[in-house]
Amino acid sequence: MGSAAVEVASLVKRYGDTVAVDGLSFSVATATITALLGPNGAGKTTTVECCEGFRRPDGGTVRVLGLDPHRDGPILRPRVGVMLQEGGGLYPAARPRELLAHLARLHEHPLDVDALVERLGLTSAERTPVRRLSGGQRQRLALAAAVVGRPEPGLPDEPTAGLDPPARRTTWDLHEPLRLDGATVLRTTHLMDEVERLADHVVIVDGGRLVAEGSPTDLTSDNAEGVVQFDGPTGLDVQSLTAALPERARVTEVSNGRYLVEGPVTPALLASLTSWCADHGVLAQGLRVSRRTLEDVFLELTGRELR
Repeated sequence: MGSAAVEVASLVKRYGDTVAVDGLSFSVATATITALLGPNGAGKTTTVECCEGFRRPDGGTVRVLGLDPHRDGPILRPRVGVMLQEGGGLYPAARPRELLAHLARLHEHPLDVDALVERLGLTSAERTPVRRLSGGQRQRLALAAAVVGRPEPGLPDEPTAGLDPPARRTTWDLHEPLRLDGATVLRTTHLMDEVERLADHVVIVDGGRLVAEGSPTDLTSDNAEGVVQFDGPTGLDVQSLTAALPERARVTEVSNGRYLVEGPVTPALLASLTSWCADHGVLAQGLRVSRRTLEDVFLELTGRELR
């Protein structure tokens, strides 16, 4: 834990009678990108806000660079990059380039503002006031503001929400240089492809509690020798189907009408699967053999779609 840039231990946060975060613990190693995943209302944003010092925990501890974000805020703020949801917190009358230039002057070793503006596709809007920017432009500017100072940890909350695919991929390109510079990122996101592409470590929460963590590879390969997916009617008798398959196969309805068969994928398994479907009048649509995805893991653990 000594190399952790962010440490969350038994964190509890309540809003009245609602427990938003319920004993959550995890750590974020330095020079890594950690993704915080969970359904809506799982406590992700509240957790990040506690790490930013915007909210005081009701129980447990949070440490960022070994300091208390709430008590030691004045010391931490120059070292931490914060991005609020939907590009919030920007000065409405400021223009992108002048805002980034101002923020860069507050840091000892900032990124090059001109290069950052160009990389995020903000050149055409560099003199447009923030209040007149499109939602996507504000989102990109907020991310630029969070990273321009080369933060020791960056804490972006859904940094690519609302961006079109080209803009999302542009923002992805920012992460590798930051990681090589030794920066640490703890980010929330709803985009599985983003997590699989960028994250070194994934923390999955539900109901304010930790349900799983590990690298994307560890989470998707755990106890999974192969995967067959298919779509069919909701509520199939998965116990009956499992009994008809070879030993070690397991069937799960991961969401309404979407089925996952895990185990050694062999011709015998596929033959047994299609035979059972034929005997029960089930048309297995989109039958495919594939690797287990992070979304499969998420659905199995939480039983819910991300959105």
